[in-house]
Amino acid sequence: MDFLSGLFSFLYQTGDAFAFLVLSACGLAVIFGMMGIINLAHGEFILCGAYVTTSAVRMGLPLPIAILVGTLVAGLVGMLLERVIIRHLYARPLDSIVVTWGISMIVTQGTLIILGSTMPGTGTPFGSFTVAGYGYSVYRFVLMLAAVATLAVLWLIFTRTRFGILARATIQVPHIAEALGVNTSLIYSLTFGLGAALAGLCGGLYAPTMTLVPTMGSAFVVEAFVTVVVGGADIFLGTAPAAAILAVVKAGLTSWQGQLAGQIGLLVAVIVVIRILPRGLTGFILRERT
Repeated sequence: MDFLSGLFSFLYQTGDAFAFLVLSACGLAVIFGMMGIINLAHGEFILCGAYVTTSAVRMGLPLPIAILVGTLVAGLVGMLLERVIIRHLYARPLDSIVVTWGISMIVTQGTLIILGSTMPGTGTPFGSFTVAGYGYSVYRFVLMLAAVATLAVLWLIFTRTRFGILARATIQVPHIAEALGVNTSLIYSLTFGLGAALAGLCGGLYAPTMTLVPTMGSAFVVEAFVTVVVGGADIFLGTAPAAAILAVVKAGLTSWQGQLAGQIGLLVAVIVVIRILPRGLTGFILRERT
């Protein structure tokens, strides 16, 4: 492999890792980073999006519409859980760990019992292309564009819409927001639903690329938590830069020593960052600004 083809391979792997980290972490960044709920059922919202998307495709819907359906279903399920269970845990972070872990177990085992150990996939669309004898998936570029588009849409939602302003106000100073007439109960429900919908979007986008099993959510959860912890509370100041840095670490180590080394590198990176920057990149950037 010559220098240019090697460089293209590294950039492709970096972009692929960046897309995976961003798409898997955005929903968790909203629920964990913004709302303070340690959502161990994050992977099950991804599972919901993937299964609903695949089922919709097998029913005849085009893939983009099926992904939208999976996203909406995951969001609605998230809002329902917030209404029934999560809203009682906002002041009890340790209890939220236990409860969401229980929800995760129920969903995983329920899916296994009802739908079986696997669900036939739809196959990766758009085919592949070759560079210097190595094959690359076109759909991976779609995922990279989807990650960037997701960040752009979230930025517009939280900085340019009334909902975004009310959501940030409610999460930062809920008692003052409520005193000013904001329906904080509805804002919490919509924000949690948005986080769940983003997880469903991740599942829907990655459904064509992987085997659908009831435990598939676990493939996303570790890297999602690593990205959010390294990034800190802010999606844009923290999660996006953290995903870019971790993508370079993962792609570099994977190219050098294989996939296992890439995974180990991510875990070592989060240990180092937590030791040096307890509040993540968000805390460091905000401290430098002030």
